[in-house]
Amino acid sequence: MPQPVSARLKIGLSACFSHADPARSLFTNKTLQYVEQSIAHWLMSAGAMVVMVPCPTGETARGDTKLSHYAEWLDGVVMHGGADVWPGSYGEVPLKDAWVGDRIRDLYDLALVEAFEQAGKPIFGVCRGLQLINVAFGGTLYQDIEAQHEHPETVRHRDPVTYDQNFHQIEIVEGTRLAKLYPEVKTAKVNSIHHQGVKDLAPGFEIEAWSLPDRVPEAIRRRADRGRSYIAATQWHPEFHKYGSTETVDDTPILHDFLWACATAKVAPRTLPDAGHGRIRDRAARVLRQALLRR
Repeated sequence: MPQPVSARLKIGLSACFSHADPARSLFTNKTLQYVEQSIAHWLMSAGAMVVMVPCPTGETARGDTKLSHYAEWLDGVVMHGGADVWPGSYGEVPLKDAWVGDRIRDLYDLALVEAFEQAGKPIFGVCRGLQLINVAFGGTLYQDIEAQHEHPETVRHRDPVTYDQNFHQIEIVEGTRLAKLYPEVKTAKVNSIHHQGVKDLAPGFEIEAWSLPDRVPEAIRRRADRGRSYIAATQWHPEFHKYGSTETVDDTPILHDFLWACATAKVAPRTLPDAGHGRIRDRAARVLRQALLRR
């Protein structure tokens, strides 16, 4: 029996950006905001209704809709993969022009995380989403794993030719929530499409999985005693797992865990955030983030 619309969870999905480009023949000099369909379909596979949360600022901005309005209306949000995180978002200078990332998207994403955090709604991150969450709560990143990680057995975490067919092994940390979701799994195979990764973990978070053999964080989660709402993320793309395949780790437990958190938060009494922990990174860009929240 299909779920009635009123019973379905409403899940926000952060936008990817294609910035205005006068040389582009289609949508010439227009800013595009979009989602990759696999992640929307992944959420929809469990009956959720998916809504892209557009950035409310920009040259064409009109009206008074805020990100906080979306956070109040929706049951949770997924932070999409995509462009590199701008190193300035965690207090560093880009070591190469190729690693400059997308500062505008960072400001939007940080404001979106802040809005849902303040509303006490669950947040799940994928790839860039994991990195952005780590940065938002005070962590830092390797701008490039191969250049900076310095492990003698560093694996290739991104292959532009094979893309989502690039894989490596992970080790799930015993005693974590992720380990409880996969009680019979110690190691697993995942896709890998990133060259940046967690360097310093954000305070109040724990690592739930490591890459093998080079031990780059592959899954993180905010500790339950450090904040009111669910925040978790994977460095791999669970939405790219082929349904029914045993080649890579099954995405279903991760998806159901997030949606269960959303359903629980929907009926739980709202509490104030813990002011002592998990504060969103506060830099000069906060002024711009506040503008995003207010628009």
